[in-house]
Amino acid sequence: MGSRSTRPTSQNGRPGGADRADQGLGAHEQDSRYVGRSWGPSASSAPTLSPMTVTGQSLLLHDRRGSGKVPHKDDHMDPSMAMDIDGRSGGNPDSSHSTPIQRALRSLSIPLERLHVMKGHMIQDMCKGLSRQTHAHAKVRMLPTYICSTPNGTEKGNFLVVELCQTQVRTLLVTLYGDGNLSPQMMYKIYDLPEGITQGEGEALFNFIAQCVTQFLSETTSPDTNSEQYLPLGFVFPFTCRQTQLNKAELLSWSKGFNCSGVVGKDVVEMLQTAIDKHAWPDKEGEASGGGGWFKGRKSSQSAPSQSRHVEVVALMNDTVGTMMTCSMEGRACEVAMVADKGSNCCFMAEAYLVETTEETSGRMCVNTEWGCFGDDGTLKDLVTPFDQAVDEESSNPGEKRFEKMVGTLYLGEIVRHVLIALTAEKAMFTGTDTAVLKEKGVFTMQHLQEIVNNEDSITEVKRILEAVGLQPSERDCGRMQQICRAVMGRAATFHATGLAAILSYMCQTRDLESLMVNVGVEGELFAGYSRFEEIVVSVSRLLAPECMATILASRDGSGRGAAMVTAVALRLAAQRRAVNEVLGPLRLSRDDLVKVQTLMRQEMDRGLGKETNPSASVRMLPTYVTHTPDGTEKGDFLALDLGGTNFRVLVVRIAEAGITMASEIYVIPVGVMQGSGEELFDHIIDCIIDFQTKQNLVAQMLPLGFTFSFPCQQVGLDKALLLTWTKGFSASGCVGQDVVQLLRDAAKRKRHLGMQVVALVNDTVGTMMACGYDDPKCEIGLIVGTGTNACYMEEMKNVGTVEGDQGRMCINMEWGAFGDNGCLDHLFTHFDLVVDETTINPGKQRFEKLISGMYLGEIVRQILVVMTEKELLFQGKPCPKLQTKDIFKTKFLSTIELNGLALRQIRTILNELELDASFEDCVLMREVCQTVSLRAAQLCAAGLAAVVEKMRESRGVDQLSVTVGVDGTLYKLHPCFSNNLQMTLKDLAPKCNVTFMLSEDGSGKGAALVAAVADRAAKAKE
Repeated sequence: MGSRSTRPTSQNGRPGGADRADQGLGAHEQDSRYVGRSWGPSASSAPTLSPMTVTGQSLLLHDRRGSGKVPHKDDHMDPSMAMDIDGRSGGNPDSSHSTPIQRALRSLSIPLERLHVMKGHMIQDMCKGLSRQTHAHAKVRMLPTYICSTPNGTEKGNFLVVELCQTQVRTLLVTLYGDGNLSPQMMYKIYDLPEGITQGEGEALFNFIAQCVTQFLSETTSPDTNSEQYLPLGFVFPFTCRQTQLNKAELLSWSKGFNCSGVVGKDVVEMLQTAIDKHAWPDKEGEASGGGGWFKGRKSSQSAPSQSRHVEVVALMNDTVGTMMTCSMEGRACEVAMVADKGSNCCFMAEAYLVETTEETSGRMCVNTEWGCFGDDGTLKDLVTPFDQAVDEESSNPGEKRFEKMVGTLYLGEIVRHVLIALTAEKAMFTGTDTAVLKEKGVFTMQHLQEIVNNEDSITEVKRILEAVGLQPSERDCGRMQQICRAVMGRAATFHATGLAAILSYMCQTRDLESLMVNVGVEGELFAGYSRFEEIVVSVSRLLAPECMATILASRDGSGRGAAMVTAVALRLAAQRRAVNEVLGPLRLSRDDLVKVQTLMRQEMDRGLGKETNPSASVRMLPTYVTHTPDGTEKGDFLALDLGGTNFRVLVVRIAEAGITMASEIYVIPVGVMQGSGEELFDHIIDCIIDFQTKQNLVAQMLPLGFTFSFPCQQVGLDKALLLTWTKGFSASGCVGQDVVQLLRDAAKRKRHLGMQVVALVNDTVGTMMACGYDDPKCEIGLIVGTGTNACYMEEMKNVGTVEGDQGRMCINMEWGAFGDNGCLDHLFTHFDLVVDETTINPGKQRFEKLISGMYLGEIVRQILVVMTEKELLFQGKPCPKLQTKDIFKTKFLSTIELNGLALRQIRTILNELELDASFEDCVLMREVCQTVSLRAAQLCAAGLAAVVEKMRESRGVDQLSVTVGVDGTLYKLHPCFSNNLQMTLKDLAPKCNVTFMLSEDGSGKGAALVAAVADRAAKAKE
């Protein structure tokens, strides 16, 4: 790009009468569009100017709030700066005291506060473009590019690039070596577009591009690349497209002088691929048979079908995206790119969940703003000068791309031309000379403007340029020409800065950051050719977005190298995706898988209910002897004991006509007690009950107690249950096979505590059902999905073969956590599940629970992360010692990581706490792993529940069952997606059941007390 100075430069040209009206003869011809007109930006009222005015030249004088210091004129000041103050110090822009040149320059000057308004409008339009509801009407289109990653330096291979330029086609072959992309090799060739092809048939255009590819490869391919059987191609297509995949894009509209027929509305990638296939070249077999080399010569379309595999268009992008990718090549993360060229555009990495026009919700995605159309809805009408209006009217698309027409180098020379026309009409320039040349479009090019602005001290150069186009300027005309060019180009840079500020503030806000530091890749004719562009962009964007710090990176061939990088990253991610799918594939269940689980659960339920088959069933289907739910007549004080994990609770529940009130306290069970003797465990429990009753002044009362015991039991009465096995880390000796109610009573006797009477034993699942049944009579199912998992439901007594009697219903405690212990679910167990199972205290048992419950999901995720790290899919394959620690990854992390809208920065913070050095891409993949594991858990839970509700429906002989599930457990309650995934899957698997889910309010506590209350009521009724 050449060197570009960022030093402050003087505002205007050499000393002269630039601020006084000319008294000479009139111009050769006057333009009636400008004679007598106000030159302010708005036809109604131009903004009142103040020292806050920003044109890009006097930024260092102002601060964000407009409290800038304005220097006073004195005899030692540069006359050009003096003119600037005269022209900006406020007052009516149409004042009779101002000169035509002052009015013209003032109309191109924008107050800082107006730029703040412009920035706000840009952000509003960006949000419209991202929203699914308003996208179709947004002027800032915010088009998804499906580019979700930037280079990481490992990319390697040969990549083709084809760039469609305004008058040329450029083809490149880029070779990357996986060395951090520090030394890519490139070969390229440029082909001129044939005359008229940009206005002809689209098929002819794409055929020509394909011919360029074929010719380029035949001339440049070396023997090394001849061995390749596949060459990926990136297509740089600088027109507005609706992209639905990285390699699928529908052209929305032509611009930049193109208007080929039969392309708008079509997939341009498909059109190019078809053309390339038609112009394929011979392979090595063809060479051996005299074909002249693999890529030598051109073949007719008859040979294409067998050769289309050689070149595949894998990515489409515009030059802006390529610029961003190029600036990410040398170890610097670049997340914003801006092209300041004949057209103007910007792209940035947005949070993917905000891009509502795509289905992608994880990570980030590059969004192509297409901000050239900003203002087409009139948002910028007060900034549009008569000069801009004239340029727009003479363009091929009046009323469209209003922003681009004020900043694109294709239009800046035209704006200058119309300013000169106006000043000539006002007899302020070129008086008494022939100015007919000013009527010619294109008389001033961007090259002219650059030479004028960048040679500030040379009036001679300005005079040479003006004379070369056919004008006869005076020295004063030359000075004024410099002022006009600087104002036009300075305004263009300022508008670029304002748009950039909008994007930076949006990124900072949506990432939940207090401040943002970001690299911005920039490329284009205005950036390269205007020496003050970078200074203005940095200064103005800093004024408008003080919370953001942008570092400008000069892009090197963004549309070439950058396109190769997009293609390379796409292939790297595709390879990574295949590897990730290989790892996670076994955990992803199809509907057929779930239907099979549902069927197996139903079979095991029937076996568990059968008297003969019960002993061998993995789902024990234990009778609870709970046959009724509360009827509203229960009253009094009841104790409840909730034992189901490392913590347990003691409660007093008071039931009155006014409702239920409760008081409780949580007690800890030390690990040594959990895994010690049974006497020690139950003595500890009685000690805690005594402590609680003492604090509640209940020691003197004999209160009925409901005992929630959340472990597999064979219940032989409401107050008698034999422990079948310990779970959840318990292994106290002398308890399995014993009556746990009696163990509690024996401990009370040892402690001589008489303040309680155990009347009912229930597990947490039954308690949950009873608690919800107090509020909803239709609640006949209890579900727990927390540390462990279980379900219960009201079964017809006629189906319960393990209990005498056929009348009524009884709550069945399924103990479904052991589902699969007989091997029926072995086909679902992955390598990760087996490793987790083997490291538990009960390997081979509670198999279903180990796929679902919160106690195990975090450990499953950890095992997956270990394997992915070994496969170099995470953390760049670097060893992570802490990741080798069992149970280091808690299930609560799944809930946090999967929160919708959680910024990746927050995920990274979580991983850093685990001493995991996670990149942006690691965070995205980490979220996917967590989602896969939790989704499988929810789906399996739903499959089991589908078996339950379908059995209830069939047993009751109804076509449609309406039932409520009382549900409790931290995984169900706290995980952001679990409940929804469960309910959606259940609806799919059991479409004839209308299932409502009701969150339990302390089911294991209140529910146990209600069971005790119902039992107490029944006992008193018998008396």
